[in-house]
Amino acid sequence: MVKLRLKRCGRKQPVYRIVAIDVRSRREGRDLRKVGFYDPINNQTYLNIPAILFFLEKGAQPTGTVYDILKKAGVCF
Repeated sequence: MVKLRLKRCGRKQPVYRIVAIDVRSRREGRDLRKVGFYDPINNQTYLNIPAILFFLEKGAQPTGTVYDILKKAGVCF
């Protein structure tokens, strides 16, 4: 099963990538594809909408935080 999950980047300032990743992989494990970017400090978000919709159509489940980000962007309802 594939999930859309946050992957942490940056040491002192948290910056996250939104990735499609296998459920059995750890948080920092190898991802299938990078589909977005989220910076909570500067409140910046970049989403690759076609890639996200592709994975959602294939049955990928977003985590709670990713779902909130997608809902705020208008991708999920």
